[in-house]
Amino acid sequence: MNVKYKIDSVSIQDYLEGELQSEIKHEYIDGQVYAMAGASTNHNRIVANILSALHAKLRKTPCEPFASDMKVRVADDFYYPDVLVVCNHQGNDYGVTGAPILIVEVLSKATRKIDQTLKRQAYQSLESLQEYVVIEQDFVDVEICRQKNHWQSEHYFMGDELHLETIDCRIPVEMIYERVENEDVLNYLEQQASAMQNEN
Repeated sequence: MNVKYKIDSVSIQDYLEGELQSEIKHEYIDGQVYAMAGASTNHNRIVANILSALHAKLRKTPCEPFASDMKVRVADDFYYPDVLVVCNHQGNDYGVTGAPILIVEVLSKATRKIDQTLKRQAYQSLESLQEYVVIEQDFVDVEICRQKNHWQSEHYFMGDELHLETIDCRIPVEMIYERVENEDVLNYLEQQASAMQNEN
């Protein structure tokens, strides 16, 4: 999720109609419209890496991944997750779904609070949602919460493999952070390079 700033209150219908015309995406929370700012390079790299793995896994299945252009409706609120997976999706004019089985959010300093509180609670109220993944971009930490485990958190780091059970997709954490530039990633790559030199 990206940095937001608040705009005047509008009706749901006006919000949905406005999104069709707007060049900027907005989320709709408690009757208020919030504009979404652009994402960082690391954010975009993580999203691209996740989407690549999901596309490869879900080819020729009834499920498909979407990036942040697909809105999720929770009661009367509308959110743009960074990545989501929907099965048997029936397209609609407004790009809205209410039944994702998997949602991924990439955190930033500016959005951590709302992603970890308001949006987490909203997403986890969805009956369809089986897994919620939260990824840090400034350091290495992949958190996954599963409905079947009462949304308890599990954390994964470099050298681990993330298993998205809902779609039986395994993604090495190293792949999630491919090309991402932060201290944890750089240290890990240096350790890997040093280990290879020692073997030779």
